[in-house]
Amino acid sequence: MSKIALVTGASSGIGKACALALLQEGWHVVLVGRRADALAATVTEAGPNAGQAHAIPTDLSRESEVQALFEQVRSRFGRLDLVFNNAGISLPYTLPGDLSGDEWRRAVDINLNGAFYTLSHAFKLMQEQSPQGGRIINNGSISAHVPRPGSIAYTATKHAISGLTRAASLDGRPYNIAVGQIDIGNVASDMTIKMAQGVHQADLSIKAEPRMDMSAVVDTFMTMARLPLSANILFTTVMATHMPFVGRG
Repeated sequence: MSKIALVTGASSGIGKACALALLQEGWHVVLVGRRADALAATVTEAGPNAGQAHAIPTDLSRESEVQALFEQVRSRFGRLDLVFNNAGISLPYTLPGDLSGDEWRRAVDINLNGAFYTLSHAFKLMQEQSPQGGRIINNGSISAHVPRPGSIAYTATKHAISGLTRAASLDGRPYNIAVGQIDIGNVASDMTIKMAQGVHQADLSIKAEPRMDMSAVVDTFMTMARLPLSANILFTTVMATHMPFVGRG
């Protein structure tokens, strides 16, 4: 029987690449994102595996839509083996005094609240299904460890994701739910084009930064996804070797 996975932010970047890798390995994958047309493009890109891809447009910042998403998953599949809690946004370089409350709430609603809603509903389903258990992988960030200049909202939400991971990993033990986190630094994608052009550094300079190929992220993610539930990678970091991180600033 094929395993069932759910990937948020599956219409582009890391989410799309990891969803396609799961499909290629025989998983049924629920593709989640806000834009139906972009999700449909991911399904098309799956080629011969498109029949195992199931697109469900969802605004993860709205708990009612997340609840409806999981009701569809429960009705259609009856269980869920893996969740990649990946969806998120970044904001342009902004100093704390210039960040509006609306921008702050937008980052929190998507990066933190949406991640919690997804984790919460996945946890409940994995508790109740038979056999019990499953795996949840949260997408953190290098910013879950150290900030970039001008990124207070993104950094705060990614630090919070680490708290979600630790707490849910502890709470998941009695139910065979393994929760881990992948922290990614400078993968080549549409979201990081600006890094190749030049971004703010802690010394107030603007410099281009090295990026790594998406395949490195996919390989790391798939290593986590393939583990038996008796083992868990609680935290792992995959990053461009020469990017500023250790000793940043």
